[in-house]
Amino acid sequence: MESTKILNISLLCIFLIFSSCNKGEQKKETDVGAETTTEKVSIEEIEEGIKAYIEKETKSNDGFFLINDEKHELRLKLVRVHTEYLSNLGPQKHFACVDLADEKGDVYDVDFFLEGQPGNMTVTETSLHKLNGKPFYTWKQVVDKTWRRVPVEAASTELLGVVEGTDDFEFKYEAVIPQITQTAKAWIPLAKTDNFQQVDLISMDIPVTHKILDEKEFGNKVVYLELSPEDSGKRIELIYDVKRKEKNPYEVKGEVDARYLQPNLLMPIGGRFSEIAEEAIKGKESQGKLVHARALYDYIIDNMRYMKFGEYGTGNSVLACDSKTGNCTEFHSLFISLARSIDIPARFSIGASIPSDRDDGGIDGYHCWAEFYAEGKWWPVDISEGNKYTALATYYFGRHPANRIELSQGRDLVVEPGPKSGPINFLAYPIMESESGELFPKTTFSFVRKQL
Repeated sequence: MESTKILNISLLCIFLIFSSCNKGEQKKETDVGAETTTEKVSIEEIEEGIKAYIEKETKSNDGFFLINDEKHELRLKLVRVHTEYLSNLGPQKHFACVDLADEKGDVYDVDFFLEGQPGNMTVTETSLHKLNGKPFYTWKQVVDKTWRRVPVEAASTELLGVVEGTDDFEFKYEAVIPQITQTAKAWIPLAKTDNFQQVDLISMDIPVTHKILDEKEFGNKVVYLELSPEDSGKRIELIYDVKRKEKNPYEVKGEVDARYLQPNLLMPIGGRFSEIAEEAIKGKESQGKLVHARALYDYIIDNMRYMKFGEYGTGNSVLACDSKTGNCTEFHSLFISLARSIDIPARFSIGASIPSDRDDGGIDGYHCWAEFYAEGKWWPVDISEGNKYTALATYYFGRHPANRIELSQGRDLVVEPGPKSGPINFLAYPIMESESGELFPKTTFSFVRKQL
């Protein structure tokens, strides 16, 4: 990969360029020509274009999409297209971001630049951006308003996804009810104010029968919806005004609740979790809970790989322990199982991480994190982010940046009425079910940052 490359960017397209292939990066663009009356290509058409290209190349190469890196040829298969980052860069110029997995299960995040009209798009450039969630580079805007590729080890914390101090933004939560043929029910988190975030619900557009439920164990608020077939295709929209502070270790009055030492359905304790935790703190047994927690944190960073491939996203500690892979839910569930197994209270929260290097646009889904209790304080940790950016591993042990919103806390959430399937594992995207089983509304997050 090149170490530096100046990219000329039209000021008229800065918003599109900022819609990068994950938080912390921006897309590059070739020069965009004069204005034209050419009809704008839709996001769906860009998605069809990149999928058609990958399918064609895969068929012509014995079932694999081939990319050459500096060392060898990669034989890849399509995992997903990041629809939230598909964008128009100008007349007949487009960007796509795609996850492709190799035969070993490593997942590459690949950027594609395309030209042409729907049904006749050609790929002009392909760039390997990340491996298992870890970027090879990021982008920095320089004085002349162009963008320069920056090695990760030389990047600032802001370029790597961190806003320190405070952040102020509008957060939009949208979900589209899928096609349903019978009655259904849904549960959606309702963000709330706490000591680190002030949340004001600006608007709530829910065009179906609904009410607010109280989840008592962790204090969550949940919107409960009752749906019928005629609600198919309706859009649910919640818009929040959020002022968030960077979270450091903090004290809370009263005793630590015993539930933070107990197992959850997908976060067991004891057994091999005790064995792993005891091995991780070997030689440090007398050095206190804070040292023990750091040893567990380091164990996970050293042994887990961030991969959205195969079975992931359930926060199953057993699967995380077996596969040593997963997304943020697996990283933090394993940490909590290990911590509780050696008497360190730990807890789970979920919400979204707001991009730090642009001021509006889409968000790459939910994000979760954890806290543990030691030395009379709750210590925030974000192990999956520390795993991606080793330069920030120390920061994320004891800090959560200001650019995020918390939607709910805890696991195995119980509300009344609740899902027939039992307690809610965790709540970020809507939980929806009918008599026929679970349903999956298309859910998107977006934001607009306010100028401080």
